Amino acid sequence: MVALQIRDVPDEVRDILAERARQLGQSLQGYLLELVKSEAERAGNVALLQRFEGRSDGAESSMSETVRELDAGRAARDAGLGHSPGASGATA
Repeated sequence: MVALQIRDVPDEVRDILAERARQLGQSLQGYLLELVKSEAERAGNVALLQRFEGRSDGAESSMSETVRELDAGRAARDAGLGHSPGASGATA
């Protein structure tokens, strides 16, 4: 493992981060480590998505097509569970 050091952090920024860590029941170090890990994971996700950029294998669909497919799937699921459309207590 390596140690990271950040210099010249303004006091008010440190105070805000320390308060956020406290609210989450974490140490400042633990909170910052989670932020760094999260950022690294997002960078990996972006790299993965970029690998699929420009695909022309038919995997693209419009948002309205996706919404229709989701609605149809949910309706089929609800019908299989015996829920009627719009019934109270049904969740999406």
